[in-house]
Amino acid sequence: MDLTGIAHVMEVLAASGCISLGSGMAAYAMSKVISQAIESISRQPEMAGELRFIMIIGLAMIESLAIYCLLIALVLLFVKW
Repeated sequence: MDLTGIAHVMEVLAASGCISLGSGMAAYAMSKVISQAIESISRQPEMAGELRFIMIIGLAMIESLAIYCLLIALVLLFVKW
């Protein structure tokens, strides 16, 4: 295998590692946010509206992390240096 083949394999490994680690961490963070929000709402039901709003904002920010990881993976795969 020549040097370009090894470089391509390394690019694919880096892209798959980036997307799998980024989406895995985002899924874990989302599950923690949702479980803590449900616990907080069950303790103080009168704060449900405000907690739901804050939770949705937090989930959107966490989801942007997964989208950035996807963007980095696509750049690694399709942009030739």
